[in-house]
Amino acid sequence: MGRIAGVTAAETRERLLRAAADVFAERGYDGTRVADIANAAGVSNGALYAHFGSKGELLVAALRTHGRQMLAELVAADPERSITESLLIIGRWLPKRRDARGHLVVEALVAARRDADVARPMHDYMDERAAVLEELVRAAQAGGEMDGALSPNAIAHFCLLLAMGSVLVPPEMHGVGDEEWSALLTRVVAAFAPARPAPGEAAGPEAETGGTR
Repeated sequence: MGRIAGVTAAETRERLLRAAADVFAERGYDGTRVADIANAAGVSNGALYAHFGSKGELLVAALRTHGRQMLAELVAADPERSITESLLIIGRWLPKRRDARGHLVVEALVAARRDADVARPMHDYMDERAAVLEELVRAAQAGGEMDGALSPNAIAHFCLLLAMGSVLVPPEMHGVGDEEWSALLTRVVAAFAPARPAPGEAAGPEAETGGTR
């Protein structure tokens, strides 16, 4: 099998990414051979290597293309929704059961610990995810939703830890009630809000004059 007649290079690449997402999710990174993905895509090993330099590069490319992109989808669906509300929606979804492709990130995280071919592109992938979160946090700070004194990088890191941890601890291993989880998240996100003056404490310019003129 070589390149399929009448199929463009871009279509071949997409075939490979879909096949890789399915095969990695089913067999795991270590249990998957390059030939398995090529066969599932209906192309030769040579055609696969024309697009991807290694099995590790293909794993992260499949994750980037077919992994969950819930935050981007939420923002695109309702640009008027507040950033904090979007974070709450995603946070409430985290403990839910995932489809097979949702486990791609587990394969990538585990493989990255022992395979440099996975570690390098996975590092770039995590940087990309963090950058998106940081940009949203800065927008929320500029709009007064979040405390400007908080580090966007720290908040992004916190969100990534929650997201990655949720795929490593699926609901069948340890579950939590929807109401309990939602109540906790609401409290956590509320802590990101700008600090409010203590009762009886003046705020703004009036603080300097005692509130009188």
